[in-house]
Amino acid sequence: MTTMTTEARALAALGHDARLSIFRLLIKAGEAGLNVGQIGAHLGIAPSTLAHHLGTLVDAGLVSQEKIGREVVNRAEFNAIRRLSSFLVAECCAGLPALTPEEATV
Repeated sequence: MTTMTTEARALAALGHDARLSIFRLLIKAGEAGLNVGQIGAHLGIAPSTLAHHLGTLVDAGLVSQEKIGREVVNRAEFNAIRRLSSFLVAECCAGLPALTPEEATV
């Protein structure tokens, strides 16, 4: 089994509607972040399902969690977002090498 790159792991994590919604909500929340109850209330996601999706986002490096007292505050990792965006557009408009006739028919 091959190891996923950081970028592939992040994109795979965002490739699910619920995780994308969670991530976008955390971006809106900014540096203050949201606790699990707040995320669940905003999105209507059950706590156990939410924990699973948050775990995936944390494993992908897109969300960080901080325990403050009895609650866990979740925050979007803005540096990870910047790195992923840079990766996606790094070669924008750089052009492609010419294909050989054999490659063009594949």
